[in-house]
Amino acid sequence: MRSFILICCLLVCAQQLQAQIGQRFGNMGGGGSSSMQKDTGSHKHDLDTLTITYRRLGEPTDFRLDSSIADFNSTFLRIPGSYVFLGNNGAPARNVMFTPFMKPGFDAGFHIFDPYAFTHENARIYTTNRPYSELLYMVGSQQEQQIGVLHTQNRTDHFNFGFEYNKIYAPGYFRSQSTNHDVYRITGRFNSRNKRYNAYLSYFYNKFNNGENGGLRAGDTILDNPRYNNRKTIDVNLGNYSATTTGLFSTTLPVKTSQRQSGILLVQQYDWGKGDTIHVNDTTDYYKFDPFFRVQYSFKVDNNSASYLDGQPDTFYYTNRYKWGFNGDTVRAQHEWRTISNDISLIQFPVRGNQAHFISAGARYENIRGTFLDAGVNFNNVVIHGEYRNKTRNQKWDLSAKGELYLAGQNSGDYNVTGMLSRYLNETLGNVHLFFSNTNREPSYVYKYFSSTYDSWYNSTLGKENITQLQFSADNRKLKYNLAVNYFLIENYTYFENYYTSTQAPALFNLLQVTLSKHFRYKHYNWYMDIAFQQVHGDGRINVPTIWTRHRLAYENKLFNNLNLMTGIEAKYNTSYYADDYSPVTGQFVYQTTQRVKYYAPDLAAFVHFRIKSLSAFIRGENLNTFFATNNFAGPAYPYNNFQFRLGIRWWFIN
Repeated sequence: MRSFILICCLLVCAQQLQAQIGQRFGNMGGGGSSSMQKDTGSHKHDLDTLTITYRRLGEPTDFRLDSSIADFNSTFLRIPGSYVFLGNNGAPARNVMFTPFMKPGFDAGFHIFDPYAFTHENARIYTTNRPYSELLYMVGSQQEQQIGVLHTQNRTDHFNFGFEYNKIYAPGYFRSQSTNHDVYRITGRFNSRNKRYNAYLSYFYNKFNNGENGGLRAGDTILDNPRYNNRKTIDVNLGNYSATTTGLFSTTLPVKTSQRQSGILLVQQYDWGKGDTIHVNDTTDYYKFDPFFRVQYSFKVDNNSASYLDGQPDTFYYTNRYKWGFNGDTVRAQHEWRTISNDISLIQFPVRGNQAHFISAGARYENIRGTFLDAGVNFNNVVIHGEYRNKTRNQKWDLSAKGELYLAGQNSGDYNVTGMLSRYLNETLGNVHLFFSNTNREPSYVYKYFSSTYDSWYNSTLGKENITQLQFSADNRKLKYNLAVNYFLIENYTYFENYYTSTQAPALFNLLQVTLSKHFRYKHYNWYMDIAFQQVHGDGRINVPTIWTRHRLAYENKLFNNLNLMTGIEAKYNTSYYADDYSPVTGQFVYQTTQRVKYYAPDLAAFVHFRIKSLSAFIRGENLNTFFATNNFAGPAYPYNNFQFRLGIRWWFIN
């Protein structure tokens, strides 16, 4: 089925390409943008050729596609540069910039593949005047491949649909390390002819398969031994003596973590307001409708599962790490859960013609049902929520205040309140933002209960987490910098203190975080600098590097009218720290204070990025530091890959 869907998409795109041979593409523009920015694709388009925008669900701001070639991570891999992963593309990942989970209500707690996932929150609802397609393909060392397909079109003025598919396949350099992920998304938007009724659809399906090797058996010095230039000859903790069969669409892993995530969200709106027919010219009239009151109904179903399987387990590893009285039988863990929610909201627009200025109030009913190896759960929640938003028409002020409270049910007492004030000062001073958030939440379910074929453990002593975030940020396009200062105040922080035991931090603690992105330019020479500082005050039981930084030094020029060239080097580095360990059975990162992880040399990459009209290409040599230094480590026993060559293309076209 996966192959059939992919082939169909490629055939459709090929037909569109054939139909447009000889046509002239518009230049979709694009300068560089920092990796610490999100949705910054404010690029010029040839309006005679293509006009395409998208929105996030629940967000009144339009965004444009980003055609920049400056940042391989954000525009191609689509993973922030501050994320670390366990050595291989698609492997369990976490952000070295501390980002606590701040959503109230039920959460299962399995987040190691979040950077690669489609969700309702990152869904894009498109509006386009012509059908738009995008193909993405990357090939790298060790048969690594990545495929991306995107297509969206307005079938009429009232209906748009979008389809997106991403695949990550990376066998890796070490044994039992392969990843094979498939993620799908379908979006839709419909509005009636009189523009009173609107509907939005978001559907996703994420399928993650990750080979687990438990890290290297020996220390990091083994990587300097010339006998092990072929990294697959190095002994690992899991799957060491089992065969791994890998292929682009079929992978057999001796020890693996699998996660399945699917969700469908249908939002329906009916508006009361006033409409006018606007006369454009002698042959064209445009009907404009301004709502002043809206009833909105949302229906959502999410189905998720997380499993672990080791058919030929290593007795020493499980006895040592999990303290099991182990007899060598298959190790298996399986958790499944489903959430169904119904939400009704009433929305008022005080100012005609400005849908970014509104007041809303609503209620939601949730049903959560889970099935585990030796137990099941079934409970309900009742939630009330409200929001005030005022984004002025002149785009200078943006004010938001919203909150939700769990009135009854398993998560009774959970809540979240946020406030945001943004002001555009002028071209020289740019935008400044103030942000506040406070969350009180039940710890994620994986901290309270986990079951496998060897043991089940419970923790009923956990109190509610309370996390406060204060943020000041500034965005300045003229001076080309982004600055953010975060201050977190955290109580009852929940974590794993070893491979299978959860607990909470003994006291209130805080964390200061400062991030700065700056772009320096002299003629055709550019320096993109990202730097972050983090410091924990108190007994926080979290480990973060004090300094994290990334630098891109590049030559950029436009040649022969159509060739946008960027070539240079990239370096990434962080100070040594007690990086989190990883527990394969639970699929969780684990707090530890016994082994510091340090960079032997900065992660180095040389690159040539270029764009010719609608075609972008990325040629990269990564991990150059392994030619003269030991591989850097993402966590204890988890080294990054050796030198890696990558070639990628991003190709977009229209009908």
